[in-house]
Amino acid sequence: MTEVKGVVIASTPKMILDKFGQYGLKKWLELISPAARRVYSSDINTEAWFPLKEMLIEPMANIAQLFYDWDLKKAAWDFGRMSADNRFHGLLKLLVKIPKTNTLVEKAGEYLGSYYRPCAITVPISDTNYCLLRISHFPEMDKTTEFRICGWIERSLEIAGGKNVKVEILKSLTNFQPVSEYELRWG
Repeated sequence: MTEVKGVVIASTPKMILDKFGQYGLKKWLELISPAARRVYSSDINTEAWFPLKEMLIEPMANIAQLFYDWDLKKAAWDFGRMSADNRFHGLLKLLVKIPKTNTLVEKAGEYLGSYYRPCAITVPISDTNYCLLRISHFPEMDKTTEFRICGWIERSLEIAGGKNVKVEILKSLTNFQPVSEYELRWG
């Protein structure tokens, strides 16, 4: 079973509240499963691990339904971007601008590995303004998680100073390919 760290799910209600207000948060909490509602309505342990499907994938689909006219790609991508803002907020945002964007991408496996388990992420190609990020092991990978990761990477590169950032999915575990590969370009 693939798991997601509590810090990821703990930020979700705050992002909904910030983007869609108290009424939006209330409607979302009413729509998610009872098990997810119990977790999201409690004080979430940010260091604990939770089932990915029940606590992130399905609630993300509910976000797409309520606020994005069922556009799962847009919803997940946006929430990935907001997650990067949460990850690199404040002083950390200033510190992350110091390394080159390549350095940030090379650490992506470390960052993303701290959010999802089990997963294996590498950067087989890293050049000026270009990287190839590869996920070779991620049980239960789905489009929602993939789009969320892409949004997170895109925003992280922007925070690190990348301009005109482009993230493209070249291969996908969700398409029964042996790996997921993301081509990252920036100016």
